[in-house]
Amino acid sequence: MRETLPQIPIGEDERLDLENLATGAFHPLQGFLTQEETLSVAYEMRLPSGEVWTIPILLQLREKPRVGKEDRVVLVHGGNAVAVLQVEDAYELDLRGLARRVFGTESDAHPGVRRLYAKGAYAVGGRVEVLRWRPRGALEKTPEEVRTFSRKMGWRRVVAFQTRNAPHRAHEYLIRLGLELADGVLVHPILGAKKEDDFPTEIIVKAYQALVEGFLPRDRVALFGLATPMRYAGPKEAVFHALVRKNFGATHFLVGRDHAGVGEFYDPYAAHRIFDQLPPLGIEIVKVGAVFHCPLCGGMASEKTCPDHHRGRRTSISMTKVRSLLREGKAPPPELVRPELLPLLQEGV
Repeated sequence: MRETLPQIPIGEDERLDLENLATGAFHPLQGFLTQEETLSVAYEMRLPSGEVWTIPILLQLREKPRVGKEDRVVLVHGGNAVAVLQVEDAYELDLRGLARRVFGTESDAHPGVRRLYAKGAYAVGGRVEVLRWRPRGALEKTPEEVRTFSRKMGWRRVVAFQTRNAPHRAHEYLIRLGLELADGVLVHPILGAKKEDDFPTEIIVKAYQALVEGFLPRDRVALFGLATPMRYAGPKEAVFHALVRKNFGATHFLVGRDHAGVGEFYDPYAAHRIFDQLPPLGIEIVKVGAVFHCPLCGGMASEKTCPDHHRGRRTSISMTKVRSLLREGKAPPPELVRPELLPLLQEGV
């Protein structure tokens, strides 16, 4: 039967999305969004049902699809049939309008906007049934598997830490803050596509493994991965990240300065303020200000813990700065990143 159905080729981003739809990682979504759902998410930050959702999960096409409502199509990846989609809608996207509402800009200098434009101006929406699962890495656990792990560990309060980059001192500060708040911390790096100047996923994973195994309590920190691409949608993506981690069993979610931001596209605290516009999400948002090294405080501090000590003496911390120093053949100071992680990070520049 499947051999006679129309076929639609999909890329790796869509392959990851459909598996997240199938496992419940993207609950309450059950498929790629219809036009009504896309517009509701983009303009209202809610699905038509009223449930909060902020990032459209789309199956985009470069050419107008020759399918319509109630058709069934086979999604093909790498020459293999991987899923069947029950078409509920086939429609044209207003790409610039969608970019403006989701990313806050129409500029293709934004990596998320550029990817949106490149995928095409048409879309097909509907429920999906996965036929073929790709081999999963050791860190790729379903929401049910992670929830089961937390129950076995006896964790009732679980703080989720989102990251797209290798760990520097500010990341470690946030993880330790999570350990003070909860029974366990879920370190949950993005395993899908990222922008070119981020560290490769393999390096990110190795660095976090070294951090967890060498410097954090192993019985209270779990390192798993989220196999989805990074969108760089700033505040909208912060909400998306929180909702997804709730599906993985997290009770708390850390949101730092410029969460999911890129360049100068977002106000550094837009990702804090957006949660004030929304009803309770079923996961507690832990908002953390800028984290830095303060010599007068004697170590890592934040805007909420440092009494405004000589701002000029603070060492701001960013992976952009770390990468720049590594490319120049210089060792970043220990205030920026643990010296024990530098050999790993040097492999990724």
